[in-house]
Amino acid sequence: MPPSFRRTAVRLATVIAAVAVPAAAVRAQPQPPGVASGTHVIRDFRFASGEVLPELRLHWRTLGRPRRDAAGVVRNAVLVLHGTGGSGAQFLGANFAGELYGPGQPLDTARHYVILPDNVGHGASSKPSDGLRGRFPRYGYADMVEAQRRLLVEALGVTRLRLVLGTSMGCMHAWMWGTTHPGFAEALAPFACLPTQIAGRNRMLRALAMDAIRDDPAWNGGDYAAQPRGLDVALGVLWVMGSAPLVQQAQAPTRHAADAAMRAWMRQRRASTDANDFLWQFDASRDYDPSPLLARVTVPVLAINSADDEVNPPELGILERLTGGMPNVRAIVLPVSAATRGHGTHTQAVVWKGELARFLDGLPALPPLSPVAAR
Repeated sequence: MPPSFRRTAVRLATVIAAVAVPAAAVRAQPQPPGVASGTHVIRDFRFASGEVLPELRLHWRTLGRPRRDAAGVVRNAVLVLHGTGGSGAQFLGANFAGELYGPGQPLDTARHYVILPDNVGHGASSKPSDGLRGRFPRYGYADMVEAQRRLLVEALGVTRLRLVLGTSMGCMHAWMWGTTHPGFAEALAPFACLPTQIAGRNRMLRALAMDAIRDDPAWNGGDYAAQPRGLDVALGVLWVMGSAPLVQQAQAPTRHAADAAMRAWMRQRRASTDANDFLWQFDASRDYDPSPLLARVTVPVLAINSADDEVNPPELGILERLTGGMPNVRAIVLPVSAATRGHGTHTQAVVWKGELARFLDGLPALPPLSPVAAR
């Protein structure tokens, strides 16, 4: 392979990874040693819409071991929540696990019990593409958080969390944990979102993506024989949402490189994305608005956004305005740098792990804990 071609290939691969985490790609990665996994089945799960699913499957992965205090309560559990279209598998890669889970790192699994669920509609959990298609319950974020709670309590025996760390959609779920289950988590780390309803440009882009699928006659209410072409438009919108001009210019500095990167990313995402799953995932955010309940959040919070995030641009000032009067909240907007990746900075742990380490060091010390066998 000529050196120039090799350099271009490396650039293209980096561009593809920088925009968003392809679900199929992360699922294909080998599971590292020390990871336990399983599926919890919730019978007759009732959604906020009133719909009932006879069996709701929630896939999970864990690292480390639960440790209990003198009262028998697990106190070292950390819930890590993925973004729209992702899965818990994305937190096993070098850019996240390699920076956080090792000896002496912020979420060292010798001390923490790290829980990585695939949320409703994602990964190996129940989702429209399993067979129900357009008849799958129209879930919302409240349903997703309730399913997370039941997974913790019913399957893993966890009734208290040391930390909820969420990225993008998971960031919004972290704010919901703080407002709908105050005190369940001792601290929150919401990365790459705002603690208010999705509106403005963010909502407009989401609506464009959803409408592109719904308005395609081939979608047929979800009963399509092949993926509708509207999915291509929706994926193009997703590219724009996750883009970061500085890094993409550096990694695709020519017309040819830029075109090739875009087309390669589209091929990869098209092959790994189902239109109904995509539509349900984006529509789920319709019930999100923790802002009226933020006074309930009294535990320490580390909120981090990045200045090159086109989904949550800093010029809106929303993060600072809504958290300014809250006790125990540290809100940070990371400056644009060669290391940031726009909205995707939330999974580039090298950029923010120092802030997370200082945050965790500042939490009240845990009582003496005893290890127990993982369930």
